Amino acid sequence: MGPAHSPEKAGPLPRLSAGYRLHVLLVEDDDGDALLVEEMLSDALEPTTLRRVGTLAEALSAPIRADCVLLDLALPDAMGLDSVARLRRAAPGTAVVVLTGRADERTGQAAVAAGAQDYLVKSQVDGPLLSKALRYAWERKRAEQVERSLREQQLLASEYTRLERGLLPTPLLASEELSLVSRYRPGRDGALLGGDFYDAVETADGTLHVIIGDVSGHGPDEAALGVALRIAWRSLVLAGLPQDQVLATVQQVLTHERIHNHFATACVVSVAPDRRSLRMRLAGHPPPLLLTGTGTRLLPVDRLGVPLGVLPDAGWAPAEIDLEPGWDLLLCTDGIFEGRSGQGSELLGQENMTELFLALLADRPDWREAPGEVLDALIAEVEHRNGGPLDDDVAVVLLGHREAS
Repeated sequence: MGPAHSPEKAGPLPRLSAGYRLHVLLVEDDDGDALLVEEMLSDALEPTTLRRVGTLAEALSAPIRADCVLLDLALPDAMGLDSVARLRRAAPGTAVVVLTGRADERTGQAAVAAGAQDYLVKSQVDGPLLSKALRYAWERKRAEQVERSLREQQLLASEYTRLERGLLPTPLLASEELSLVSRYRPGRDGALLGGDFYDAVETADGTLHVIIGDVSGHGPDEAALGVALRIAWRSLVLAGLPQDQVLATVQQVLTHERIHNHFATACVVSVAPDRRSLRMRLAGHPPPLLLTGTGTRLLPVDRLGVPLGVLPDAGWAPAEIDLEPGWDLLLCTDGIFEGRSGQGSELLGQENMTELFLALLADRPDWREAPGEVLDALIAEVEHRNGGPLDDDVAVVLLGHREAS
């Protein structure tokens, strides 16, 4: 006597935890068949606890607390595959093995298609094979649950990834003499979006506006607030508002949208259409690094204003900076230089980060052909000195200007 498709062909029995006793609910109205099942399981080597009910209604009258249900397909209150479907709805985490009194493989196959883990023909079962079939069914059910859970997590992660990727900016640049590359590293594990934000918009008159900012704190609330501030800034710039009004309105958005007492730092740069000058406004944010043919310098902080969200009537006076043809501008959030500088607790700092960046440029005379690689090398070296990934969010933007040939 053996099952319609023998578990012996599936390989060795999966090992359960030592001493684990499989709990089986037998749904069988025939006393003789029930006694036969009980005797077969008592003779099996693997320990089993068996409880029997005579009808499907009795099985469903209370929560099913069993690893596996051994189900007769011919019950007084349920016939055929409907009983399988009802059991699955009542106990989706429980394995189901179908018992049929007919040597009809199609019935068993239909039961498996309906959600059962296995099927057995009553006249072809002995103790060892019944025990093995029940345990294989339980292991398959567990594997299905793990696979389903993993698939659901992957789908959820994929949805979050698509959402976050869609919220990252696509800079709006039209002029061919301008280039912009960026790198973004959220401090949260597994996230694509953090509280740092950046964007760039070239308006119809040729002015290029760039913002980079940092919302205080870490987590999804800060990430959502950073997105809200970036989108508000872009919308206001595209609407043609003066930058003084833009920052004041972005601050209003922050105070209305923040859940906690958040503030945000920001650096806003507006490059003139002729690319020979820029206006910079600093709201508590570190200044950019300017690279020109005659030298390199951090832009001045003598007009540094307070962060957004600190003073309701704050203003941010612009600093006027002249530019030479062929300039580059490195904008970053403080996460890139607030890691450790090596052994000990000393922080790297913006000045040391600047020296490190310039050394990387010196080692790559043709770095302008692949500026993104320089940013990757900068982040990698900073993480190396920190002894691992940085705790804070990191946003780095490298804006370049080349004279039209």
